[in-house]
Parts: sequence; C-alpha cells; structure tokens
Amino acid sequence: MLSEYIWIILASAGAGIGTGLAGLSAATVMVPILIVLCPSFAGETGAYQATAIALASDILGSAVTAMTYIRYKNIDLKRGWIMMVCILSMCIAGSYAAWLAGNVVLGSFTLFLTFCIGIRFLVKPDSSGDRVVEKGTKLDWKGATVSLFFGLTIGFGTGFVGTGGGMMMLVVFTVFLGMDRKRAVGTSTLIMTFTALIASIAHIVIHPAIVQEKLGILLLCAAVATVTSLVSAHFANRVAEKTVGYVTGIILTVMGAFLIGIHYWSVIETIPYAADMLGCLKAFILYIVPCVALLLIIHFLQIAPRFVFRKLLHLVAFTCVIRLITAAASWQAASLTLVLIALAIYPILAFAERFEWYSELFTEKKPGEIKKSLLLLFFTIALITAAAWGMLDRQKLAVAVILMWGVGDASAALVGIPFGKHRISWRLTDGRKSVEGSLAMLAASMGTGLICFMAFGHPITMIDVLKLFVMAALGSLAELLSKEGNDTVFVPLTLLVAGILLGI
Repeated sequence: MLSEYIWIILASAGAGIGTGLAGLSAATVMVPILIVLCPSFAGETGAYQATAIALASDILGSAVTAMTYIRYKNIDLKRGWIMMVCILSMCIAGSYAAWLAGNVVLGSFTLFLTFCIGIRFLVKPDSSGDRVVEKGTKLDWKGATVSLFFGLTIGFGTGFVGTGGGMMMLVVFTVFLGMDRKRAVGTSTLIMTFTALIASIAHIVIHPAIVQEKLGILLLCAAVATVTSLVSAHFANRVAEKTVGYVTGIILTVMGAFLIGIHYWSVIETIPYAADMLGCLKAFILYIVPCVALLLIIHFLQIAPRFVFRKLLHLVAFTCVIRLITAAASWQAASLTLVLIALAIYPILAFAERFEWYSELFTEKKPGEIKKSLLLLFFTIALITAAAWGMLDRQKLAVAVILMWGVGDASAALVGIPFGKHRISWRLTDGRKSVEGSLAMLAASMGTGLICFMAFGHPITMIDVLKLFVMAALGSLAELLSKEGNDTVFVPLTLLVAGILLGI
C-alpha cells in the first residue's frame, strides 16, 4: 500500500509539473501511472476513476497556473473565448462517452497519447507558429471557424479521456490563432480550470463510487498537483521556450514508453529475448542514473580536474556495461541491448552538441569525439560479449576483458597526465604517451585481472599470474600503439585474443 501511495504522489507531482510547464492536462501524466502501477485502479472502472481524479486535481492546479500566467500578463481571452465556450459545452458529452467506452479503450488510448505528446515536444519544443499576433487582437472569420471546430472536438476529447485538451489547445492557439507559447499556456490553463471542474463533476455524478471509495486519494492528488503546478509555472515564465519544451518532451516520452512497456508486458514476454533485453535495460538504467547524478554534482561543484572527470565518465560507462552483462540471461540479449543503447545514445548526443552546456560538461579532443567513442564502446563490447560468451561460453572472460581495459585506460590517464615525465617517442606511437602512464595501465590491468579471478572464485597459481601479466602487457602495448581514438577497438580486442590464446 505504501508503494502505491508513492506512485500516486509521483503521478500528482508529474501532473502538476506538466500543467505548469506547458499547460498539459493533469491526466496526461497522472492517468497512465495510476492505471499501470497502482493496483487499486486495475478494475473495470479503474481508468474512469483515474481520469476523474486527474480532472479534479486539474481544477486547482490549472487555476494557480493560470493566476501565475495572469501575473506575468500572459492571458489572451479575446482570441480564446470561442474555444472556451465550445470546450465547456462538450465536456459532459465526452464524460458520458468515456463511461460507455470502458477501461481497456480508455487506458490504452491514454498511454499512447502520453508518449506521442512527448515526441511532439521533442520535435517542436517551442510550440510556436509562423505568425505571432499581437495580444488582444480580435478573431477574424477564419480564426472563429478554427476555434469553433477545434473547440467542439477538444471539449469532447477532454471529457472522454481527461487528457490531451491542454496540448491540443496549445497547438491551436500557437499554430492557428497566432499566440506565443506563454500566452497560449496561460489561456489554455484558464480554460482548463473550468473544463476540469465541469468534467470532474460529470464523472462523479455518473460514477459516485469515485468519491465514496477514493476521496483520500483525490484530495492527496489535488494538493500535490496544485503545489507543483505553482512552482513549475513560475519556472516556465522565467526560462526560454525551447528549454521548457525539451524538458516536457523528455519527461513525457520516457514515461510514456516506460508505462507502455509495463502495460503490455505479457505481450512483450512472447517476443524472443525481449523480456531479457528489458531486464538488461532496467539493470543498466538503475545503475547509471545515480552514477550520472553523482557525476553532475562533481562537475558543478568542480571537485575534480577536467581530465579526472573525463575518466570518471569512462569508468561509469565501463561499469554500467558490466552491470548489464551480468544481469543478462543470454549473450544474445546482452549484445542486442548494447547495440540498441548505442543507436539510441548517438542521436541524443548529436542533438545535445548544439547546446553550450555540452562542451562545458564534456572535454572533447576534437568535435564529435564523445558520441563516436560511445558508439564504438558499446559496439565493441557487444562484439566481445558475443565472441567470449556466445562462441566460447566464457561470460567471465568478457567481464574480465572489459574491466581490465576500462580500469587500465583510466589509470593510464590519471597517472600519465599529471606525472608523465618520460615521453615515448617511438615511430609507431603518437608521441603523447609516457612511460609512467603505460606502466600504470599495466599494473592496473593486471591487478584488475587478479581481482576478477578472486571474485569469480578461481584459485590463483603462479602460471595464472604470469598469464595475466602477459595479457595486461599486450593490452598496454596495444594502447601505446593506438592513434586517433582507435584504442576503443584495438585494446579490448587485443586483450580478448590474448585471453583466449592464453587459456584464461
């Protein structure tokens, strides 16, 4: 029961944030979480009750959001009054249709709508049309026609699913009626205050058990959503439109995809390797999220020098991969998940490169280095996993190779950059590496290999120590001879081949 209330509070907070940031209906966030993660909303009328609670929470949340936008003079009812009248008139009809539709239709529609709205914000974060009309300009006949058509359809949809109304009003106000985003959000939340009131009353009249069974949950959701709406509305009025759009899009897209996966888990389990891959992805996310949070704290507090922070990023990347591999039930699931993560991360980093914070967060030796390195990292580890675990049935060898490579590479930089006095200027090297850094990699790789032996429960003999020394030495030599970032591929493959030939 406690875990359910935690989800209810998180759902309400997310709903308030969505309302304050972008004028989204509370149900956009709240309903999917309630019907998927809260057992008390799993019955035949669960989705209908969740929608009613979200609408009731929207009353005060939208009201305080609208008051905040009014304070910043971002309301334009001269261009929104027709939409308001039409939407209010159709809410009750939509509520009755929702009761007739049932739980399956309503729940599934809401899940996919949340995901699609998130994608929409990522594609067009500023929500602005090509033509922005001055505040207070009266509607012409085209604007009145558009308002009439969309007002009737949005009103019905708001009553039906309790969600999408805020988003659709935002699109109509910006794209068709020429409002900027802040005026559109302010006007839509003002309208949503009344639509939520009418629709929630209609839901409760049609199904009184909502109040009889879940009055405490309704009051808790309303309180949390109201507070978070107020905070996020102040934030939205003070930052750039694109920032608000991107934040909203990321939250809704990730949440929508997550909840769709949970809701259709029984179907996903029938797909080969799908359930195992999602398990790998879950282990990866649960490990990397707190690590990234810690790294961000280190970065903003400037606790470590830039080259140390860069290597900490590398260590997190290596160790999160180890967590993924050890959580996998098969090498196929591990390798496929690694490839999919690489393909997902690359466009995200390519998109992030356009922002100033990206260059401040990452120290790149040349443009595009980070995204290329991560792509090569995950593809290389997928290859190592397939070769060591898939072909040779040696999962532990794959883990040892990755750790020896990752810890050794980090040690080479952490020692070589501040303490490297004797540069190695062989013809085949790039002249930037030092004796101290190479020796540090050799020692760290060998030490990591010995730790892996002990962690895996294998007795260590002098022959094993000698084999690990040769393996680590070859890996260090491969790193020394690598140029232009080729060590991401050359070093781990050298370690893998050495480990296989030495019978480790």
